[in-house]
Amino acid sequence: MITGIYTDYLARIGVTDPGSPSVEGLFALTRAHLERIPFENTEIQLGRPPGIDPELSVRRIGAGRGGYCFHLNGAFAALLERLGYDVTRHVGGMAADPESTEVSGDHLALTVRIDGEAYFVDVGLGDGPPEPLPLREGRYERGFRYGLRPLEGADGAGAGWTFLNEDSPFPAMNFRSAPATIADFADEHLRLSTSEDSPFLQSFFMLRRNAGVMNRLHGKILLTLDPAGGRDKRELAGPEELFEAMSTVFGRELDDLTAADRAALWARIERAHEAWLVSQQE
Repeated sequence: MITGIYTDYLARIGVTDPGSPSVEGLFALTRAHLERIPFENTEIQLGRPPGIDPELSVRRIGAGRGGYCFHLNGAFAALLERLGYDVTRHVGGMAADPESTEVSGDHLALTVRIDGEAYFVDVGLGDGPPEPLPLREGRYERGFRYGLRPLEGADGAGAGWTFLNEDSPFPAMNFRSAPATIADFADEHLRLSTSEDSPFLQSFFMLRRNAGVMNRLHGKILLTLDPAGGRDKRELAGPEELFEAMSTVFGRELDDLTAADRAALWARIERAHEAWLVSQQE
């Protein structure tokens, strides 16, 4: 029986009756999460990064927040397990080179086994597939273009998988087949949420799937991408437009942000934007 914080989580993603574990149920839960919960780093930008304990992440999502992969996939795995699904966590890593075989540890990947088949399930990429993909080699058209291929070990044995995302700034994510626990990500979470060289500290961003399109907010720049190649790009003129977009486009509740928080976040965004403009002139 689902109660407490998991009830709030299901309400946030708009699922009233998740039913018993099934392929259809897994697909519905994944789509619902991706359509309503943003990939975002607001609290990291404000200097108060949330921990990655799965129950904390479940509470935060139920209260209207988002997060990045350790929060989002961590919470989703906990929800699926509570509902009776067979979930495995894996150490993964993002790669700018689609031919890379490195597993850096900066991503928490998930697989789910049901009815004798394994699925790659990921609600923590921001721009990943809108539904689970069968965990077998192939190319998958799900609006945008994706792929999976085996990741070979040094001895030629299967070491894991490579997920390919042709429309992403990070076109590959490698993950090991071996099971992992949330504790395996503690050191990398500390680095990503506190180190000055972390992209989560350097830039503010949000991503969310919405009605078949991909919304990306990077600092002041709001992008809407559709699978046909359409791009709508605009620069947000001020903090009012920023917080309106956070609320309406990305579905993030703003009740945890004080006036001082909002001023500090906008100031960081402006500084990063000015630095970017200077870099473009060099």
